[in-house]
Amino acid sequence: MTQAKIETASFGRAHRALGAWWEQYARDLPWRFGRSTPWGVLVCEVMSQQTQMSRVVPYWQDWMRMWPDAAALANASAAEVITAWGRLGYPRRALRLKECAVQVRDRFNNELPQTYDELISLPGIGDYTASAVLSFAYGQRVPVLDTNIRRVLTRVFAGVESHGGSTKPQDRELAQEALPEGAEAAAVWNQATMELGALVCMAKSPACQECPLCDMCAFLAAGRPGLGEGRTRPRQRFQGTDRQVRGIVLAALRPLDSGQTLPKEQVDELWSDAAQLGSCLASLDEDGLIEIEPGGAIRLPR
Repeated sequence: MTQAKIETASFGRAHRALGAWWEQYARDLPWRFGRSTPWGVLVCEVMSQQTQMSRVVPYWQDWMRMWPDAAALANASAAEVITAWGRLGYPRRALRLKECAVQVRDRFNNELPQTYDELISLPGIGDYTASAVLSFAYGQRVPVLDTNIRRVLTRVFAGVESHGGSTKPQDRELAQEALPEGAEAAAVWNQATMELGALVCMAKSPACQECPLCDMCAFLAAGRPGLGEGRTRPRQRFQGTDRQVRGIVLAALRPLDSGQTLPKEQVDELWSDAAQLGSCLASLDEDGLIEIEPGGAIRLPR
């Protein structure tokens, strides 16, 4: 069996098996099963980038209570948005989401658009997020490709390990070929494949004995060649990195009242390496995540 010549019957078997698994094992996340607006689905997808779903849930719930639609978020201050983002990581995403909200409010009358081209024209929205919104929020028949989905499809149908990196033409071809015909079935397939990759068909230690596709998986039948070779670069340590320092700075600012500054002497105590601290402060300022006063005090942007 090759990726280009997979029998249609194999896809049909996979659709049925994975659909049954999804009904039994899908996590009951608050934005699933028609319980969220399209805007809520978008917020979830942005928060979930490089972040585990289990960590996202409480932040998403609080966020949606405060800002249930794009207009509400567009009217929030940058400081409020950064504070609410908390410890989700990569806080620039929060500001991009606010920028996106402004455009949804102003360009689309506070209604998230329903076409791919309009979605990717929004700040911070790329191919994956646009496709996910079209499938999960609007029920359109489009393939969705994230790391988990690519890994499952490549293993099961092509019989090889997915090596990460950017999405390749053959990945898109396989995803389109594997997609069920009906829009509702396609949305279930996209979500179930993603869930399987997150919970069972994991990168380094897949639980093949628990997989509903194990009896048709070409990768398992081949002896799982190259298992775990999916990373294009080693996972970066966190301790001592600029990411840690930036997080410490923002954590010190979040409890402050609106417009309140952290004095320079307290800023200097946040990290022992003055050169690294200075570099991180400059990068946070450049990203629009903090404002630096002439005397060296800092605050969240207003």
